[in-house]
Amino acid sequence: MNYTLHQLQVFIKIAETESITKAAEDLHLTQPAVSIQLKNFQDQFDIPLTEVVGRKLFITDFGKEIAQAAQKILNEAENINLKTLAYKGKLTGKLKISVVSTGKYVIPYFLTDFLKIHDGIELQMDVTNKAKVIETLEKNEVDFSLVSVLPTHLQINKVELMQNKLFLVGNSSIKSRQKIYDKSLFKDLPIIYREQGSGTRYIMEKFLEKNGIQVKKKMELATNEAVKQALIAGLGYSIMPLIGIKNELNIGDLKIIPVKGLPIKSVWNLIWLKGKKFSPAADSYLKYIQKEKNRIIIDKFDWFEKY
Repeated sequence: MNYTLHQLQVFIKIAETESITKAAEDLHLTQPAVSIQLKNFQDQFDIPLTEVVGRKLFITDFGKEIAQAAQKILNEAENINLKTLAYKGKLTGKLKISVVSTGKYVIPYFLTDFLKIHDGIELQMDVTNKAKVIETLEKNEVDFSLVSVLPTHLQINKVELMQNKLFLVGNSSIKSRQKIYDKSLFKDLPIIYREQGSGTRYIMEKFLEKNGIQVKKKMELATNEAVKQALIAGLGYSIMPLIGIKNELNIGDLKIIPVKGLPIKSVWNLIWLKGKKFSPAADSYLKYIQKEKNRIIIDKFDWFEKY
């Protein structure tokens, strides 16, 4: 046999997703490239690794066993690399973080310098909605999670990073007739929601519920970026985190509409399970955050306090 580590990586991802298309997306490869790697890998076995039934790809029992063996091989190959770096005196290992979607505007600034100092550490970061972030934390699949809404059903520890502010936002064509509007303004506006499971949606719904506000729900969109584009196009209004609209405010595509009771304020928290046994990489990162977070906030988020 003459398989490559790359072929093993591709086949593991195909086995995980049961889809050439999804595997290609996750690996940032083209579908033809993934198909070629699968064919080259399959050619080394007399027994099928996959089968197609009704245009759907399935992994055979033999293929599942090969995928498990392939993962062990990749793990050992990674250990060799880590031991080499450790022998050179470098801090090594994986740092695993799950981040709510709007947290992608926050967490990179709390990672950059740390990863420059410790270039032997491999970052694995999953950006998704709040529900999935909490699920990965609960399953102990990550070292840390970044959230603005704390889970109530888990025993966690946390470090508060910085404030989160949410405003009512519309496009730049809106002319504010008042310095500040009453909350009754909401009943006349088409409101755009994030999807179920989103932390932003949760905070917005709690605000509306607490103030007894009935709104006209215009649409529901799956990402912060999709909401921004809908607002810019004039399709409606939404309550959005300030952290994700800096550029749009600066160039005038979006505008904050002043409303009594806004902004809604919460806190970005880096959280982890109580009793979590940290790897050296995760332990070093936690100490870095505790020491450097105030400097990072002053250096990178001074603009935030202007709103």
